[in-house]
Amino acid sequence: MRNPRLLVVVPMPREAITDGSPERGEELVVFDELGAGPGAIIGISEGREAANPFGKAKTPVDAYCACLLDQLNV
Repeated sequence: MRNPRLLVVVPMPREAITDGSPERGEELVVFDELGAGPGAIIGISEGREAANPFGKAKTPVDAYCACLLDQLNV
């Protein structure tokens, strides 16, 4: 792992992405080892899928930063 850290992120619903709606989801703590910066748009996995990168070791992770998005086309 490369300098992992916990991020507080705000999920964007579809309307926020497609229509510019100001609506946002509840804040979420995400495990990040990819190096997301402030204002970055990321893809996350939640639940059991969030712990998959850790193998069979039981890991108390609810959300994982799965990717950094350079561009988003809808």
